[in-house]
Amino acid sequence: MAPWGVRARVLRSVQHRVLPRVAPAQRLGVARRVVHLSAPPRLPLMRTAADAPVMRVRGRQGWVTARRDATASPARVRRQNLDRVVTALTEAGVDWFRIPARSLRHTAVAVPVGDRDLVVRLLDGLTAEGAGLLEVVRPRGRKGRKGRRTADVLRVCWPVTDPTGSLVLSLDVGCEVEFWREKDGYLTGPRSNPIADVIPADEPVVSAPEPAFGAFSAPDDTTRYRTREIFTLPSPDRISFPIDVVYTWVDGGDPAWQARKAAALARNTWLSEASKLSTNDSRFLSRDELRYSLRALHCFAPWVRRIFLVTDDQVPAWLDTSHPQITVVSHREVFGDTGTLPTFNSQAIESRLHRIPGLSEHFLYLNDDVFLGRPVSPDLFFTPGGLTRFFPSTALVDSAPRLPTDPPADSAGKNNRELIREAFGRVLTRKMMHTPHPSRRSVIAEIEERFAEHIDATASHQFRHPDDVSLLSSLQQYYAYLTGRAVQGSIDYKYADLAAPATPFKLAELLRHRNLDAFCLNDTDSDEALACEQAALLADFLPAYLPFVSPFELAVPRPATAPPAVAVTLPGRQAGRHAHRPAAPPAVPPAAPVADVALPAQPDRGTGDPTSTTTPVA
Repeated sequence: MAPWGVRARVLRSVQHRVLPRVAPAQRLGVARRVVHLSAPPRLPLMRTAADAPVMRVRGRQGWVTARRDATASPARVRRQNLDRVVTALTEAGVDWFRIPARSLRHTAVAVPVGDRDLVVRLLDGLTAEGAGLLEVVRPRGRKGRKGRRTADVLRVCWPVTDPTGSLVLSLDVGCEVEFWREKDGYLTGPRSNPIADVIPADEPVVSAPEPAFGAFSAPDDTTRYRTREIFTLPSPDRISFPIDVVYTWVDGGDPAWQARKAAALARNTWLSEASKLSTNDSRFLSRDELRYSLRALHCFAPWVRRIFLVTDDQVPAWLDTSHPQITVVSHREVFGDTGTLPTFNSQAIESRLHRIPGLSEHFLYLNDDVFLGRPVSPDLFFTPGGLTRFFPSTALVDSAPRLPTDPPADSAGKNNRELIREAFGRVLTRKMMHTPHPSRRSVIAEIEERFAEHIDATASHQFRHPDDVSLLSSLQQYYAYLTGRAVQGSIDYKYADLAAPATPFKLAELLRHRNLDAFCLNDTDSDEALACEQAALLADFLPAYLPFVSPFELAVPRPATAPPAVAVTLPGRQAGRHAHRPAAPPAVPPAAPVADVALPAQPDRGTGDPTSTTTPVA
């Protein structure tokens, strides 16, 4: 309940003064119990009944009354705020038109400055009746409540929170109302926007679908809004190509999968001389991270077209496989008659992801321990011209020669370095951050063709092998960069090792500020006791950070089912390599025509790792 400044000082004192006095094996447990990461506490007088439609909750604007909605998302609440405003303006006879907002999270509409008094009274009434918030964004004259009567830009919203009050969607997804002036045949806005702030007064009135006004929407959203023709023309920095997402996932607790792994371990006798990180159980644990990574994707990247989940014929019991955005892909589909199945090698699986049927040319590769942290736009990952962005870590690839006992991530990094040196005469020095990896099917297919011996060998290893390369999480980035198809990007990112005692303190700060584009919660190798503490840590943090249920989750989980039998293919089978070239990405169907009116809100369809150059399967 203390202000964050006080709480932060207390937490720093515990971290730096108390934890060093605790036995190392107990530090994570002590830190987890000291740092409060679950739902925010409530004063006794402010307790809310479980079925209450609203609650008082503390957000960035202080205490507000928020509507409770377990399935909300920033894109949906943003749309609801917009629709409530334009419906009221239409009913009041105000001649509004929508304009693109400079901020990713906000919407904006323009109204005549001559209607300012009417509009302000209208918004005052709407917010007073519905527990809304109205603030001045750009004042003209005095600030404060009286400043609304002269303001150039106002922002309005109706706060929404999850049932526990962990996350408040408020003015950060509000609708902004701009007062435009007409003079000498032109309409002039009070501030710049991505297209134009001065337009002819007789600019044709048209309607345009939601994606025309910015990136923060589903690509197939056909809801249309009244606007002026110039605002329907995309700017040069608009990304219009489809972007998919690929996840890899495994349930290491599945008895049938464990039996397959045990049989494979017995066959791969070389593992006795390799690093134990090639087979350690931590890489295959599922702590429900996928559920929350998908929640983050839905909340913060509604522009994603399709989501592919690649598994060893396993499906999370809670996943709604009938959702049109979700496609579960078996290892058998992407390996075909190449490689060796079953596989327990994340690097082998990476080498085949570009073969997913129907996958778009541009896609993001994620593991389930990677999470988006706030609303992001596609240009964080791709350029408008289609180049991928990559995010080098400050950590360096070990310069020593490769040894059989090297951690698999280090071995792959050194192998990648040799391929880049032989092909381009350059020395690969930096690892990649453990972020979403922007990728292109055509680039990966080209790498597969050029380095066929190494890629095929990687696919043939059932466990991470000293000869492996890390195709999607390192090699493709440098290859694309040196062939003119990638540029270095910038991302606000943090890596946290779940075993580190400092991790609870990092998560408390992240929960407070929510200021990262992405973060990774990784476990490299932990014993059973520490794994229980890590699971408890995630069970506190993830529901608090990502409390809104995604449309990809079943209300009632399905019973567990046994995976179908899988035929083992031999490493020497190469016939299928050329037969699995990626097909051209399917075209996105055109939007259906609708009337030139603002429709009611509709539910959304969707929204440096210092130790590793590769990403784990689990």
